[in-house]
Amino acid sequence: MKRFSFLIMLALACATMAVAQPKQSFIKVTVTPDHADWCYECGEKPKFDVEITTCSNAPVKDAEIYYEISEDFLAPLEKGDRTLKNGTVTLTGHTMRKPGFLRCRVWVKVDGKKYEECATAAFEKERIVPTTVMPDDFKAFWQKEIDKNAKIDMLPQLTLVPEKCTPRVNVYSASFQSFKKGSRIYGTLCIPANYDGKCPAILIVPGAGCRSRKGYISEAEKGFVTFEIGIHGIPTVLTDERIYETLKQGSLLNYPSANVDDKDNYYYKRVFVSCARAIDFLAALPMVDAERIGVMGGSQGGALSITTAYLNPKVKCAGAFYPAMCDLTGYLHDQGNAWPYLFKNKALATKERLETVKYYDVVNFARGLTCPIFVSYGYNDLVVCPTSIQGAINVIPSEKEVMIVPQSRHYTYPEQNKARSEWVMNRLTK
Repeated sequence: MKRFSFLIMLALACATMAVAQPKQSFIKVTVTPDHADWCYECGEKPKFDVEITTCSNAPVKDAEIYYEISEDFLAPLEKGDRTLKNGTVTLTGHTMRKPGFLRCRVWVKVDGKKYEECATAAFEKERIVPTTVMPDDFKAFWQKEIDKNAKIDMLPQLTLVPEKCTPRVNVYSASFQSFKKGSRIYGTLCIPANYDGKCPAILIVPGAGCRSRKGYISEAEKGFVTFEIGIHGIPTVLTDERIYETLKQGSLLNYPSANVDDKDNYYYKRVFVSCARAIDFLAALPMVDAERIGVMGGSQGGALSITTAYLNPKVKCAGAFYPAMCDLTGYLHDQGNAWPYLFKNKALATKERLETVKYYDVVNFARGLTCPIFVSYGYNDLVVCPTSIQGAINVIPSEKEVMIVPQSRHYTYPEQNKARSEWVMNRLTK
């Protein structure tokens, strides 16, 4: 397995992010572990240096902080208040006896406004073992659904969207039928305007929520057909964003837990098989080389990148940022709480739900990957716990390249975006 990590300097904090970006504030809260790579052996006690300064690096004297030290997404091992006479303090005293992540979070209030930062120490992360169980009929369960879906005519539709086209890329609103007759998956399809012969293609699967999809123009300008899809059965090129917002706050508000009591009707069954079908849609396009198709996404899209690569053998490579839905039962074993936090209330861990999640836990798809995959994440992610991400990485049997940016949260730096895109494109042009 290829692996690399780096710390990005604070100067990059203002850079534009593809998903989100770190905030630049007048008051800076800095939390720094005493190991440069943020990695520790089990039993070591990391020191977290805390500094409160202005944006011009002047110390904030007598700053009053509240802090918590905890294992990844679990209850605090220690919490309290400190007054920083000279703007600095060192917090220590805790370790981990098992592989995982230990996080120090700090809050401060200055002139009535709250600021927060954290740092996370990684303890022998390559030894993290997921808690989820692989059902004996996992492969048969999903093969049955894929075979059933293959009998439904895709009935593809492409509509040119002139206002979104560029001199080098034609942009279409595209859709195909999947899962049931009358049920469609929509996406934004970008095709090089002057393609010559067969093009490689990239499927981009979505993060959580519901919104328009602009399409991946940059990759299309380099000669790749790109297809950025939504999963909720609504066109992705609507100009009125209020429609998507209404859906997010209405019928799609709690979709990640819809029908989770029934493995045959859980919301993500249609999503998983339809993402796999999107690869078939691309492969059927006359300008696409069916032997050179990749998939990539972040968060929920990172999860869907893995499930799609498992379910459709046409996928040549996958690229995932901080994949969600990994080790969904971890919280029940005091090992992180994977998005979408189905068991944050442990009383919800009914027999039916525990049965369902075995078939939808991305760890079980990761265990069967055969194509190469690129994964990138950060230790400070407070949306998708790094314990669940690393646990999934550890069980992937195929070639994998892991890019770690320890201080990043649930966002990506430009360097990560570039690294993933280039890795996927290079794989598809070999």
